[in-house]
Amino acid sequence: MKASDLFVKALEAEGVEYIFGIPGEENLDLLDSLRGSSIRLVLTRHEQAAGFMAATYGRLEGRAGVCLSTLGPGATNLVTAAGYAQLGGMPMLMITGQKPIKTSKQGLFQILDVVEMMRPLTKYTHQIVSGENIASRVREAFRVAEEERPGAVHLELPEDVAAEEVQETRLFPKDRVRRPVAEEKAIFQAVEKIERARRPLLLVGAAANRKRTSRMLQEFVDKTGIPFFTTQMGKGVIDARHPLYMGNAALSENDYLHCAVERADLIVNIGHDVVEKPPFFMDHDGFEVVHVNFFSARVDPVYFPQLEVVGDIGNSLWQILQKVEPQDHWEFDYFLQVRQWVAERAREGEDDTGFPVKPQRLVRCVREVMPATGIIALDNGVYKIWFALNYDAYAPNTVLLDNALATMGAGLPSAMAAHLCSPGERVMAICGDGGFMMNSQELETAVRLGMDLVCLILRDDAYGMIKWKQEHAGFPDYGLDLGNPDFVRYAEAYGARGHRIERSEDLVPTLASCLDTPGVHLVEVPMDYSGNQKLLDSALVCPL
Repeated sequence: MKASDLFVKALEAEGVEYIFGIPGEENLDLLDSLRGSSIRLVLTRHEQAAGFMAATYGRLEGRAGVCLSTLGPGATNLVTAAGYAQLGGMPMLMITGQKPIKTSKQGLFQILDVVEMMRPLTKYTHQIVSGENIASRVREAFRVAEEERPGAVHLELPEDVAAEEVQETRLFPKDRVRRPVAEEKAIFQAVEKIERARRPLLLVGAAANRKRTSRMLQEFVDKTGIPFFTTQMGKGVIDARHPLYMGNAALSENDYLHCAVERADLIVNIGHDVVEKPPFFMDHDGFEVVHVNFFSARVDPVYFPQLEVVGDIGNSLWQILQKVEPQDHWEFDYFLQVRQWVAERAREGEDDTGFPVKPQRLVRCVREVMPATGIIALDNGVYKIWFALNYDAYAPNTVLLDNALATMGAGLPSAMAAHLCSPGERVMAICGDGGFMMNSQELETAVRLGMDLVCLILRDDAYGMIKWKQEHAGFPDYGLDLGNPDFVRYAEAYGARGHRIERSEDLVPTLASCLDTPGVHLVEVPMDYSGNQKLLDSALVCPL
């Protein structure tokens, strides 16, 4: 058989459903092999969007998403997506083509050392130099991408290698690896610290955002009665309607709930590591931290846990749960008062019907129209902080945001991947006008694929996050204003339906109608971010 056929068979054995990307001439053998396979090629308009879709697929499914590009400029366009997957802990395989490596006659035309380029951005990168090695290389790439901590891997398949004839090669078995469990001594020490503490708090981070972890965390909270809060990427692991939910640490310091964090004497940190923006800063004279994760802590000046419980998170929680007992000396009254205060602060402004729309009002309207298991995919901008603070997530991975690389341009592609993974769910991309225009061409892809999704464009005609920081730092307004197309006509040009909000009262009925009407909808919402300063003024002294 041809080597490219073997490559595709190896991908099928890994359960690959989709390959996102843009082929080039160096991929033609692979493309022809895909034609007769069970794998669906999702042709995108930019390789970066293909990478964002593959990474989001990996995040949602727990299996590596796959994206494809040609050599040179196609491969370099995957770099941002590689960083997005690697920092965000999302399993993803990138496949890139290359000129023939054995008899090339084209000099250095389009040639870059893609393997070396990908090395600092991935867990594993390799050029396949023989068709006989394909089965083992593919199996190893998936194994590395999916093991904790998940991330990006890369395989380069040169044109001449893909065209080789190879012997019928047996594929390598895909065994489910049982994750190591935490040492019993560490479990007992964690139980001892939790029971000895007077004011313990529970933090839920990104690595806990797994279906198999959510139930165990729920049981842990219900048994112990310990209040909990989340990082941005930990939203939804436990339903935010739970009476012990404190809120989200959208900022690293001076957030509403930090007055509770500062009063704690122990934080049990489930699934957070320093790749995500810190949810709090440690100091040597403050609270202690128990680090519970698949991997050991990476120590830095603001994170240095006193105890580490390293192993499968779900199993660690189960072991602790079997041994820990609620204590009469635990003091949670203050935390629950803070919880009420935080909830009241979060609701401030959500009834403001002024126009353009305030972010607090926007968040309330989106939560009102989205079903409990509906998925929102956030691009990056200042609105992301408002959603982190005020949008209650009711189920795991129903708020897709990036608080690791924090790149712009990922909102729409992530929403598209979410639609493919959960076609029966309502899906909404929420993008600033700056981030949306970085991958806006993928509207055509969504329309061509017959997707049902809503893309919310928050228009302020500027790179608003940086403008806000510029103002806060005392710099004059300069260099951050931009122009925009007529978004309604822009959507219609791609075959989508365009809508423009012209008063706040129209927001809920318009969004509800779009969610209930098949097809791709773009909704332009003029935004008023004049209240952003409140995010930094949240350092007000807690009145409790």
